[in-house]
Amino acid sequence: MDELKLRNVNLQQVQNQLRHKTDGLSSSTLVLRRGQPFTILINFDGRPFDPVKEKLVFRVILGDSVFMQSEGLRNEYIRNDFGLLFKGCPENLLCRPWSFDQYEKGILDICMKLLELSPQSQANTRTDLMNRSSPVYIGRVISAMVNSQDDKGVLMGNWSGKYKDGVNPSMWTGSADILRKWAETQFSPVKYGQCWVFAAVMCTVMRALGIPTRVITNFNSAHDTNENMVIEEYFSENGEKLSIGRDSIWNFHVWVESWMKRPDLGGGYDGWQVLDPTPQEMSAGMYRCGPAAVKAVHERKVNTLYDVPFVYASVNADVHRMIIRDGKILSTSIDKDSVGALICTKRPCPAMAMQDITSEYKTVMAQTGGGTTPRVVPKGVGVSLQLLKEPVVGENISFIVIITNNMLMTKLLRKHVNAQNKEYNHNPTGAFWEAHDDLKIGPNETVTVKHEISFNEYKLKETMEDCMVSLAVVIEDVKSQERVLATKEFNITNPALNIQIQNENSVIMNTQQVATVTFTNPFNFVVSGDLFVVGSGLLEERVQMRLTVQPRETMRRPIRFIPWMTGDKMLHASLELKDQSTILRGFKTVTVQAA
Repeated sequence: MDELKLRNVNLQQVQNQLRHKTDGLSSSTLVLRRGQPFTILINFDGRPFDPVKEKLVFRVILGDSVFMQSEGLRNEYIRNDFGLLFKGCPENLLCRPWSFDQYEKGILDICMKLLELSPQSQANTRTDLMNRSSPVYIGRVISAMVNSQDDKGVLMGNWSGKYKDGVNPSMWTGSADILRKWAETQFSPVKYGQCWVFAAVMCTVMRALGIPTRVITNFNSAHDTNENMVIEEYFSENGEKLSIGRDSIWNFHVWVESWMKRPDLGGGYDGWQVLDPTPQEMSAGMYRCGPAAVKAVHERKVNTLYDVPFVYASVNADVHRMIIRDGKILSTSIDKDSVGALICTKRPCPAMAMQDITSEYKTVMAQTGGGTTPRVVPKGVGVSLQLLKEPVVGENISFIVIITNNMLMTKLLRKHVNAQNKEYNHNPTGAFWEAHDDLKIGPNETVTVKHEISFNEYKLKETMEDCMVSLAVVIEDVKSQERVLATKEFNITNPALNIQIQNENSVIMNTQQVATVTFTNPFNFVVSGDLFVVGSGLLEERVQMRLTVQPRETMRRPIRFIPWMTGDKMLHASLELKDQSTILRGFKTVTVQAA
């Protein structure tokens, strides 16, 4: 019988990628989704193929260990190319748009390059290729490769506030610019990233590789360096927070969760797994973290692979706050509730809102409402802090100190209040505002004292998106020398940009559309800065223009764009005010219909 000779294989790339919804990922390589059928054409030379007498075996080896049954969840956690990152504090969330850009030209190839350049691949390419069927393995490799701490990774971290030889982390709006810059510079680390940038880039890479991934924010995130599940915080006798000790609490920290099965852990730990590419601590000799099963964190299974103790402490550590003088501890209070106060992510589309997932990590206690700090009640005096209104850039910060005498005698008290500027990831430096006074308080009396901090007193010199204030009050009983402390840390909200789409219910692919960016200057002085507008699938290149806006003036700028992809997309505008060290943002989702 004549032999069959293979002539060629037609992978039917266009048809298959349309059916698999991967047509935007690559133009050079067939990209398929797990768990979905595909067709190929195989042409032979020689005699005809006889399907009755002959059998053609086509062997594909893969696993479905990351396959989500829900089509809606697959759309959100794999296909969606934009999202929201949450920052700030639990009482005043900041909603930061991000473009994941996995469909942008060349991004998938760059993501594959991360695997190729990993230490694991460089050490043994064959073993690395065999291990790539495991999402656990892929997660650990990518977690290490997104940071550049000990490999040819993508991003260099910088929390110094000095970014002159690179990009301020707050200025990034999407992952494509970062990944392309890494590839174009022969895989030199991109300057600079912070936690939300590391996490957002990792989300892009994992989604491009077909692994369901979402970005997570943990508010009041503990960094426990000595693994004792306790964070020590120190304050002066006047309430100024001191930079003592290696442990810290970040106002927020951002990581990712990827959905996968965990056969290495036995039954019961499939599902969302924490992966953290921000270089904080080593895991098996490399700066990476996870995958740590969220369920294992919830159940305190701290012996479970990988890095569960570190993640557990991040959301559950106790806080010991101590007032000290000349190295001597004057008083101590213990807070068991503030760490991991809120853990959240973006809701699945079409919602552009926050989803609270705190209960997936920990047993949730009743939260204190109204923006009030928990009332500290020692033997004689109780004290708390309360903001009177949401702090907004350009306006005064208004707050009250509430003092209660729990005794049946009049007390003479000294009140020390101070405010410190701080970044989200470490302790503040010296106080920029303080107030001290004495007061008498009668038996069982409650006294409320109002304070205001002016804009000129708290504004920053460096451009920061995460403008935060650390507020503290110490009440000292003059007779007994007993001291009680109350603290509150909060962010200051920036004015927002507004984006409106002309004929937004009929945005058509390959047809010019118009968006209008609007900004009203709330200040009583002229502001100037650079406006940037980006939109994956909507704008080929970033739009940039210089603006000057008079006091109370409303600025409107039309932005023309031609969408080239169907589905839900996002326009993101940012305005960096040069003189006010402030970045303003706005975003608008756009549903693009086929022509």
